[in-house]
Amino acid sequence: MHRRQLLKAAICSPVWVGAAMPWAAGAQTAGDAGAFSADRVSQLARELASAPFAAAPDDLPAWLSGADYDRWRDIRFRPSQSLWRGQDRGFELQFFHRGYLHRERVRIDEVVDGKVVEIRYQPAQFDFGKETPAVAADPSLGFAGFRAHAALNTPDYLDEVCAFLGASYFRAVARGEVYGLSARGLALRTGDARGEEFPRFTRFWIERPAADATQLVIHALLDGPSASGAYRFVITPGVETVFDVDMRLYPRVALDAVGIAPLTSMYYFDSADRAGIDDFRDAVHDSDGLALHGKDGSVSWRPLQNPPTLQESTFDGARGFGLMQRKRRFEDFGDSEARYHDRPSLWVEPGRGWSDGRVHLFELPTSDEYQDNIVAFWRPRKPLKAGAEHRFAYRLHWGRSHPWEPGLARVAQTRTGAGPDGRRHFVIDFDGGPSNTVDARIEVASDIGRIEHPVVDALAGGGWRVAFLLDPAGAALAELHLRIVDADGAPLSETWLYRWIR
Repeated sequence: MHRRQLLKAAICSPVWVGAAMPWAAGAQTAGDAGAFSADRVSQLARELASAPFAAAPDDLPAWLSGADYDRWRDIRFRPSQSLWRGQDRGFELQFFHRGYLHRERVRIDEVVDGKVVEIRYQPAQFDFGKETPAVAADPSLGFAGFRAHAALNTPDYLDEVCAFLGASYFRAVARGEVYGLSARGLALRTGDARGEEFPRFTRFWIERPAADATQLVIHALLDGPSASGAYRFVITPGVETVFDVDMRLYPRVALDAVGIAPLTSMYYFDSADRAGIDDFRDAVHDSDGLALHGKDGSVSWRPLQNPPTLQESTFDGARGFGLMQRKRRFEDFGDSEARYHDRPSLWVEPGRGWSDGRVHLFELPTSDEYQDNIVAFWRPRKPLKAGAEHRFAYRLHWGRSHPWEPGLARVAQTRTGAGPDGRRHFVIDFDGGPSNTVDARIEVASDIGRIEHPVVDALAGGGWRVAFLLDPAGAALAELHLRIVDADGAPLSETWLYRWIR
């Protein structure tokens, strides 16, 4: 999935004026009669899972089937045609046209007074650019996805808050942010030799918000070769944009490589991790670390890397986890166009159904900033049984930092370089947390080799600097962990985790 290209198209739509909104009242279809409910979506998902998977027909006309990214980007939704435009409902919806990577039709319905009304595609909703073939008038082309707008930054302008586009991908921003990492409805066989499977949202039901609403409720039907599912999203934009997610999953086969609440991001390089990269910027990444909140109350930070080969790391069950962007100054990146310092962090707060399991982190090599190469999710220890309902709830926090404050010093920078006689030199800076005037010592260990000469120094501006040497004893990989503690062994910092690769 080339999400970065899709992002460019999502934010480049010009403002169009004029033209009356062509929204026509949709008709209820067979199976939609009666009151709508989330249980109806789960019933449809259960029925899908009880039958063999049927792929969507590839029925794009030739002019769309062969369209490249630039041609597809020229097909732009007219903001004047936004659903709920001028109704003061707190939200408006705009839609993505099919084409390029987004070949499949996605049905989108509005729930009005508890009834289902189909949102009908009409060519007049779009500007097709300079080349507009006659077949663009075909009313059956349909949508590829949608985006929601709300008064996020100022009360008199509706900013783009979130978008659902491509497989089960969706993304969001909080106040003052620009798009960065994405979430997904489900991950299947990530990093698996069998190849990754990408189930997709095939249908959405969007509840019409009341006047001046502060929340948007979206229901989604997911389907793929191995499973179907029903989702309910309650979206609350703000300084921190929150998604409350309720999912019901119905596997067709036993799922032994499933990812719940998957997050997808990009890490190319950082100022202290850029060997062989010739770039004018100091860093390029949407996220710089995986944060973990353990069941025992511990907090940990695992810096991300752009590794030479695919890496998978696992961590014991957590109260929460997230892919975070800690660097928040323009000077950290030096990119005024991409605004990496304004990309959101995304924190997962588990709810119902999260019992025994582990957080998995995948890091893939990348040679540019245009491919997402970082994936994190939670996986139950036991496979999900086929033919059963598996229900999970969780909350997604899109924002600038953690939704909890541990009160400990946090990792600010990780540096590593060649040391004497084949050793590796590590320097880790911590900021915030308790006063650094207290007596402090280091707890540091490696699963291989030997740690030498560990020291901790208080920094003049606050925080600490830790340094040590790793003798890997000829090994190609070592797992390191470190934290700063006081004289009684109580933690002064979060725990730094690191995978060193030769």
